[in-house]
Amino acid sequence: MLRRLLPFAVAALVAAPVALADGGSSPPGLQGGAGVLGPGGSQYVAVGSGANTVLQELKQGSAVRWRTIAGSWGIPSVALDGSAGGVSRDGYTLVLAPTQSGYPLRKRSSFLLLSTRTFRLVGRVRLKGDFSYDALSPDGSKLYLIQHVSTRDLNRYVVRAYDLDLNRLLPGRIADRTQRGWVMAGYPLTRATSADGRWVYTLYARPDGYPFVHALDSVRGVAHCIGIPWQGNQNALWRLRMSVRDGGRTLSLHWRSGREYLAVARGTWRISHPSVARAASSGFPWWTVALGTGLGAALLLAAARFRGYGLRARAATN
Repeated sequence: MLRRLLPFAVAALVAAPVALADGGSSPPGLQGGAGVLGPGGSQYVAVGSGANTVLQELKQGSAVRWRTIAGSWGIPSVALDGSAGGVSRDGYTLVLAPTQSGYPLRKRSSFLLLSTRTFRLVGRVRLKGDFSYDALSPDGSKLYLIQHVSTRDLNRYVVRAYDLDLNRLLPGRIADRTQRGWVMAGYPLTRATSADGRWVYTLYARPDGYPFVHALDSVRGVAHCIGIPWQGNQNALWRLRMSVRDGGRTLSLHWRSGREYLAVARGTWRISHPSVARAASSGFPWWTVALGTGLGAALLLAAARFRGYGLRARAATN
């Protein structure tokens, strides 16, 4: 699956070296590969078949249902590590995205909505402008989209919400209202979602600034941006992964080995470094270090004073 993403990633790097950015262009809908896993254990995979698309439902690796759909459609991919989306947490709704990458910007965008139970087409979203899939609310009532708004900067975007019950694009944008000066600039590397499907976290690299995590509350339609302390080259960010723990209260950023890099507390969005916290609570007698440091400083000061006294005494006798 990652191989299919590489041409898109390279094109983005060439076309927009400065703003890879503003949330980053989402990868196109993908065909083949692992598809997306639904909450009931079903695996949904789209496969190209000439001018059509065959949508399959797999269970334990075997196809139990399939349907042919006119046109070229794929499972929405939401990050460059191959993370996929498109299934609501309640398991009833599946979204298919177009396979085109959106270069140049599309004048019109569309998405298909299908019932996971029957594979019946239950809706189609048609919009003027260039939109790509971002997330679904847990009950499948709201579709979150990335709207690309600049023909000069292909990665310039805003996040929008589409009400699937009312069948209309909601006004305004989804943004962090507590950080009005925050400039979104980056491209999506990996994603994690809370067990209830409400919180959707995406890690973005930002070559000309700090990387950040975009935290989307897909129920309330609000977002928070958490800057990640990072220095130097950001290539190593590709090795970071995310997971949600402590009953959804903590977002963990960790390396592929499982070693944790840092943790973010949901709600307060405070960042902690678990290695420091573990050392502080490990029972090591840190007071002895402080005492030793203090004693060492006192001894050095006394030695300096004694040396000064000796110099003055010798000067007085000469």
